[in-house]
Amino acid sequence: MKKHYAIPVLFILCFGLPKLDAQQAHVNLDWAPQAIGDGLTPFMARTISPEVHDNHTVTFRVNAPDVKELSLSGPILLGLKTREPIPFTKNEEGLWSLTVGPLTPEIYYYKLMLDGVSVVDPSNTLVGFANQPGFSMVVVHGHGPAWYDAREVPHGNITRHIYHSDVTNGEREMFVYTPPGYDPWKEYPVLYLLGGSGEVASTWTMFGRVNFIEDNLIAEGKALPMIIVIPNNQVLHRMDPDHTPRSFELFDEEMLKVIIPLVDENYSTVTNKHGRAIAGLSMGGRHAQITGLNNLDVFGSIGMLSAAESMDLNPGVFEDPDLNDKIDYLFVGAGTNETRPDSRHVVFHEELEKRNIEHVYYIGSDGAHDFVTWRHLLYYQFLPNLWRTN
Repeated sequence: MKKHYAIPVLFILCFGLPKLDAQQAHVNLDWAPQAIGDGLTPFMARTISPEVHDNHTVTFRVNAPDVKELSLSGPILLGLKTREPIPFTKNEEGLWSLTVGPLTPEIYYYKLMLDGVSVVDPSNTLVGFANQPGFSMVVVHGHGPAWYDAREVPHGNITRHIYHSDVTNGEREMFVYTPPGYDPWKEYPVLYLLGGSGEVASTWTMFGRVNFIEDNLIAEGKALPMIIVIPNNQVLHRMDPDHTPRSFELFDEEMLKVIIPLVDENYSTVTNKHGRAIAGLSMGGRHAQITGLNNLDVFGSIGMLSAAESMDLNPGVFEDPDLNDKIDYLFVGAGTNETRPDSRHVVFHEELEKRNIEHVYYIGSDGAHDFVTWRHLLYYQFLPNLWRTN
């Protein structure tokens, strides 16, 4: 009997519990939702797609006998080290299939090119939406929950706030993360975390996993408990011809007149600049730069992820001889595969160096201009270093 039980116990100790309920069952917050598991087809789907194998290869399937051409496209191609869409093959029954990889364990976006039209995977229940057309997601799992997954640690809460804004003349939303064990009698520092041109307020939690990342960092003793506010920084139609100059002004007004007062009224916050940070990805990083540096009496820390704007949009700030004393933490970061000598963040970093402005500059991850990069920057650099100087 001892021999009979030794193998499964050793397997569990080395690899964790086997996946019994995968393939997008949506029962638990599953770290391997697209592993084959018990072989059941996702609810309302015609086939299993995608199927993520334990060797990190992925099989996609589409039942479409009348389609003439089908290929894989989207950001996942970067992980596959190619720029060109990858064609599927069709069998006699009209089932298209494609196996790719292996891929580094991560969460990837993808789309399908179906007779020249970009569509989501019709059998994949992990479909995203934001300030852009929908997309599909594939979770390439490792041997257990990753640092961006829901692990067995204390979890914070996320509250959705609906409020009226006179700035945009309408009802808006924002999400607020409070850390595990949030105590309303204790004051917490606040990070205002912004999305990009293609994001909405829910994106940082749904796809960025910022709440799980912060939960895990706190449990690991790597980050301090904080409140994270995720507003909608879409304040003007993204295709407006004057979007850039108008959105900077409008968002600055929205932050100072509406969002910060609402947060300070409803949560126990540190209300001085040393307990208030602003950061964002892409467009949100530019908003963080402009609003943060133009209001250094309000924000002590600023994070720019895959972003930078002309220093002219912060008039007089970079000529201030006391600027280093006014900023607690300035972070400029980006992905390895989006960094070139002429990239905005590279140029901005070089200008900061020329002016002897203290900052942290970091290039990392296997990603480009995507959440592979932005999750990495949060976990490995930005969140652990917040609130460490004051």
